[in-house]
Amino acid sequence: MSLDNKPVYTGGCQCGAVRFRVEGALGEASVCHCRMCQKAAGNFFLPLVSVRTARLDWTRAEPKRFRSSNHVQRGFCEKCGTPLTYEAPDGVALAIAAFDHPDEIAPVVQWGVEARLPYVDGVHGLPGHTTLEDEAAGDFLREIHSFQHPDHDTDTWPPQEETP
Repeated sequence: MSLDNKPVYTGGCQCGAVRFRVEGALGEASVCHCRMCQKAAGNFFLPLVSVRTARLDWTRAEPKRFRSSNHVQRGFCEKCGTPLTYEAPDGVALAIAAFDHPDEIAPVVQWGVEARLPYVDGVHGLPGHTTLEDEAAGDFLREIHSFQHPDHDTDTWPPQEETP
């Protein structure tokens, strides 16, 4: 909570080059299946939450932007490519997974369902495994050293010991 009792949310891109802070109530959280959002996310759909009535501050760098239509631009990290914003004349929405605690932001509606990929509804029924259950990739996975930014604000990033 902020000093004036407003909720505060933080988040950013995968590499930590772009970070944001949202103060105030979030708007409607949604999932968009339209083809433009699929392409922008590089995924089946794009979960977004409106920050139209809240205060959005970029606390470490700002996203680069791509105009995806005559009315909309998309913000993303120029260093790691993480999709961050949907920006339209009526306000900004942020990618839910870019928040430090995306589990606190549940979508309440789906848009663009005419473009929903036919297998999306069945994904939850596929067999599920933990990451390390893949025995063929086990050694590789155990040796991974993540350069992903942690899910909280840091004074500096990346850490000095990072190597390519």
